[in-house]
Amino acid sequence: MDISRAEQRILHLLAQGGRIELIRDQNRRIETLVLYTRDGWVFSGLDLITFRKLKRKKAISSSRSQPYRITTRGLELVRGELDNR
Repeated sequence: MDISRAEQRILHLLAQGGRIELIRDQNRRIETLVLYTRDGWVFSGLDLITFRKLKRKKAISSSRSQPYRITTRGLELVRGELDNR
């Protein structure tokens, strides 16, 4: 399964130890998505459409209300790059 360049970039950040945190409104709808890198920086290239695509492909998941992390399926989808260690 091919994934887009934006999805690839987000999966690389998650594979290196990043996390996606959701901020919800009073009606439990997603208000804001925040992607933190392993260094604590905020990545601004994540939108709701890309998030839903990755979730639909089961590349990311959350358990017990924790932040979203990459799954083993996501690790299979991500291609290796030189800066991934």
